[in-house]
Amino acid sequence: MIRTKRLLKNIILATVAIVLFTNCKGNNTAKSAGKVKNSADSTKADTVQAAAPANYPPIDTADYNKRVKALANGDTTGKWPVKNQPYPLPGAILPFKRIVAYYGNLYSKRMGILGELPPTEMLAKLKTEIRRWEKDDPQTPVQPALHYIAVVAQGDPGKDGKHRFRMPDKQVDSVLSIAKRINAIVFLDIQVALSNIHTELPLLEKYLKLPNVHLGIDPEFSMKDGTLPGKKIGTYDAADVNYCSNYLVNLVKKYNLPPKVFVVHRFTKKMLTNAENIKLHPEVQMVINMDGWGEPDLKKGSYRYFVRDHPVQFTGFKLFYKNDLKKAPNRMMTPEELLKLTPKPIYIQYQ
Repeated sequence: MIRTKRLLKNIILATVAIVLFTNCKGNNTAKSAGKVKNSADSTKADTVQAAAPANYPPIDTADYNKRVKALANGDTTGKWPVKNQPYPLPGAILPFKRIVAYYGNLYSKRMGILGELPPTEMLAKLKTEIRRWEKDDPQTPVQPALHYIAVVAQGDPGKDGKHRFRMPDKQVDSVLSIAKRINAIVFLDIQVALSNIHTELPLLEKYLKLPNVHLGIDPEFSMKDGTLPGKKIGTYDAADVNYCSNYLVNLVKKYNLPPKVFVVHRFTKKMLTNAENIKLHPEVQMVINMDGWGEPDLKKGSYRYFVRDHPVQFTGFKLFYKNDLKKAPNRMMTPEELLKLTPKPIYIQYQ
């Protein structure tokens, strides 16, 4: 108990608010992380064990083709659906279901809805969002998800000077336990700061080998030039993404898992370089998630320029309960509006 209290104190003292703004063509889209603070209602997790995957039926390729064509939503650029993409292994979530996720960290009320509300209240709110999506797109079932920031960029350098804090296993276990209440999947998100993805990713293997745990990486906080996180927007290259994909491919093969969903956040061009060189695999389902906040027109423009125009495989879209309301018309985009985008996002994230 003493150790836990000391850990919480260190995190509270170490972590600073990180707020970044894009500067592309006057774009004010931004994302923020906050001071880490203990959740008032985190729950004790079940013991984490690598469960044997269930037997899944073969992929219905005709249904897959039909669904990815529907996601293209009448695209006339010729970019969607993505050509020559591999069919996924049995048990794939996308495009058969739409993932609707709550994002954040249990230590902080400022980093997203996942940590802002007590778990019971948070899950009830997530269920409300799920019902909205099911109503507006009844042809696509919803898979609930919790997208947890497992490695957090911070202002304090820490003992090794890497400006990132790895969440303790107890907190990750708590997220898995909370997710279990509504049969949600879990994403573990990595903000490497002055560390690197080759160092951080393998440390999460004990969780990523579970069939219900997937991966997210955040280029915004990948500070390859040594700049402190929060001072500028970071970057990943296709080589970094391919490293992660290959790592997941090996896990899927080793543990006989269904495909992993792999989310890469993006709201500027330089956040993800050489995207055309990203490799696709039957074991991994790639999602490029439009991650910026702002008014609807600004968000649609960011989605068009940084996601639609750089096709990889699937697309995502983040909505902010607070930051999206800062400018007129002071409202979040609705499922109905997002379903009119080209292509339609199949991964939805709320912060």
